[in-house]
Amino acid sequence: MRRFLPDTFTSLLVCTVILASLFPASGTFAAYFGIATDLAIAALFFLHGARLSRDVVIAGLLHWRLHLVILLTTFGIFPLLGLALGFIPDTILPQPLYLGILFLCVLPSTVQSSIAFTSMAGGNVPAAICSASASNIFGMFLTPLLVGLLFSVGGHGGFSLDALQQILLQLLAPFIVGQILQPWIGDWIRARRKKILMPVDRGSILMVVYLAFSKAVVEGLWHTFSVADIAVVVVADTVLLGIVLVLTMFGSRRLGFGKGDEITITFCGSKKSLASGVPMANVIFAGQSIGAIVLPLMLFHQIQLMVCAVIAQKYAAAAARRATDQQIKDAASPA
Repeated sequence: MRRFLPDTFTSLLVCTVILASLFPASGTFAAYFGIATDLAIAALFFLHGARLSRDVVIAGLLHWRLHLVILLTTFGIFPLLGLALGFIPDTILPQPLYLGILFLCVLPSTVQSSIAFTSMAGGNVPAAICSASASNIFGMFLTPLLVGLLFSVGGHGGFSLDALQQILLQLLAPFIVGQILQPWIGDWIRARRKKILMPVDRGSILMVVYLAFSKAVVEGLWHTFSVADIAVVVVADTVLLGIVLVLTMFGSRRLGFGKGDEITITFCGSKKSLASGVPMANVIFAGQSIGAIVLPLMLFHQIQLMVCAVIAQKYAAAAARRATDQQIKDAASPA
């Protein structure tokens, strides 16, 4: 039962939402807190850039077929499924929450959890590192473009060049600076990953979530949506994840990938990044209430962790059984 319980970070997210609901940031404090949040996000992407080894990128690019499948799933199949959910009537799935689901569909894959689950399940870890990292780099360009395209198709606004410029300035520029300095500081940052990267990673997300929900609460978020509305989002997120997991798992087999690559495609192709998504929402929807936008993503984050933990354990157990069977066969075969 422990694997179904929320992890520490998810618990902190819930506490942050509660804090924002009871004591929302406003006025001068909100303005200065917003500046601090922007600086924290820039530091996060700088550290990601400094941590990522260029050798990993070059080696991973050689497995282009696997990466292509993951990128097409992340930025192709997911958005199409998001558009399909648009046929759900507003009376069942309120439009602001649907836009949040559509937004999560165009986000890049996670980095940490994709690699962790791939490793746990016995998949192709180097390919997972490269693919998840590439997804986040491409996402800085593709996510705002897809938001503009899909939201304009649904009549919810069009492409914003300012949003793309802000993402390049706030997210990509620090990442590039980190990559430039990577040969000198990369090893030091990787050696202190848990002490440096994790607090900045989680802290910046919590700051953005607090700021987003503070504004949403001031504007009446919890008076707008009911418990039933949130339940519909949970069901929609679960169905969305289930469809993609089935497509990536069985699709990779049909495409002739080995077990290790199948595991990588399954976990990297089905994830959506909270670490990239919340800062991007803060930039793309600047000046708007993004509480309803990030709420489906926060729920999806916890759902994907619980479901993929179970799947990873099943993959690992199956691999252990195959290894045991092979040892028995080797022992039984004549010398």
